[in-house]
Amino acid sequence: MQEISITSEHQHVISSDLANHYKIVPKIADESSITFFVDNAHNTKDSIEELELLLGKEVVFLPFDSSEIEKALSLYYRKDRAATVSKSLNIDKSDFLENLLYEAKSLKSSDIHFEIYELDARIRFRIDGQLIERYKVDRDNYLELINKVKIKAKLNITEKRLPQDGRITNETFDIRVSILPTLFGEKIVMRLLGNDASNIDLNTLGMDGEELRHYLEAIKKPNGIILISGPTGSGKTTTLYATLKLLNDSVRNIVTVEDPIEYTLKGINQVQLKEDIGLTFASALRSFLRQDPDIIMLGEIRDSETAMMAIRASLTGHLVLSTIHTNSAVGTIARLIDMGIPSYLIAETLNISVAQRLIRKLCTHCKQTADFRAEDFPTSFQLPYPIDKLYKPVGCNKCYHTGYSGRKAIYEMLNIDFKTAGLIKNNEVNSIFNEEADHKTLPERAFDILSNGETSLEEIYSILINV
Repeated sequence: MQEISITSEHQHVISSDLANHYKIVPKIADESSITFFVDNAHNTKDSIEELELLLGKEVVFLPFDSSEIEKALSLYYRKDRAATVSKSLNIDKSDFLENLLYEAKSLKSSDIHFEIYELDARIRFRIDGQLIERYKVDRDNYLELINKVKIKAKLNITEKRLPQDGRITNETFDIRVSILPTLFGEKIVMRLLGNDASNIDLNTLGMDGEELRHYLEAIKKPNGIILISGPTGSGKTTTLYATLKLLNDSVRNIVTVEDPIEYTLKGINQVQLKEDIGLTFASALRSFLRQDPDIIMLGEIRDSETAMMAIRASLTGHLVLSTIHTNSAVGTIARLIDMGIPSYLIAETLNISVAQRLIRKLCTHCKQTADFRAEDFPTSFQLPYPIDKLYKPVGCNKCYHTGYSGRKAIYEMLNIDFKTAGLIKNNEVNSIFNEEADHKTLPERAFDILSNGETSLEEIYSILINV
């Protein structure tokens, strides 16, 4: 089914209230008549007569798929807010940008994308990891909007050929701004930062009972290293801050160095990485050790120097938390060895290795059952147990027609006990996860979420093949 797309000019021939009441979207308009796409259920003679009386023009209905009508209404005629910036709106004198930021914040959006093309422009929010188109913008207004963003971020409004990076900071928002020149103009991505971590709870992130028990034992040790792995956007920082929140009290000195600082938490000392002036993870860690810390959080272990300094910090009685880019919990050990860290030091200092991913949850308002077919699963994945049925995404107004609402983390944990430490010392990393090992891999955890009806096969397919 082809999606409905309308021009800004046609959009303004009818109000948002009328469009939603009659379930119509304009297709063609001239001086004497208007043709509307209409939801089949609302295609009545009475509706046509009422609209002709209200609009003073001849009205023609073209029946269209109801789900596509709902998508178009959500995009162009949102009830809670005008869905476009009209040519008559003076952006410089309006609160459109400020309202946009508050809307993104209220929807728990992580990023706002401003994009311009040959004929028009759009604004998209990243919600639950998915980009959702929220506004259509005229080109002229888009250029004014870009200038307003540049002014707020203290960037050069005359520079349009080179990328620029800046920040917008006030009492409510802490936003990282990135501007990139493209074929038809400048694209802006605004990353919303500075979220208060006081509401994050380790018990609600997605760990099952056994995983949570192992993790709590690891973080309550007086020293050692906690490493969390996963790709960008997998929720590693959220897990770390939920951990810091639990450990944060008046008798501990907690320091962090991050790039960027994504959360704020009262009672901990946070440092923003500034590599251009020499403030790197390694140099910050050296300074931290002179600050009498109890707990140190490094945003990421990127190189052998930082890794070795984290090892040394843990050996001298500090608890070190950090992230690392690997695909699995056991892969973290192999990565540290590749960095040149002796295996006996890894075995002695690593408390627990955690791998995690974020999975979108199906919208409970519109999800539908689907047939279970073993052939739909990756050939490399062995089904742990049979299940009767699956669920699939559909899409509705509640979930912005994505079929998903909210996310949860899944975890793979490698608890470094006496037996595992011995395998690491002997460089037998590949023997850690054998058939008798008491653990669940990321694919197995993803399959559990699928069997519970919380997500779809499409959402976890990439995790299932990454074994």
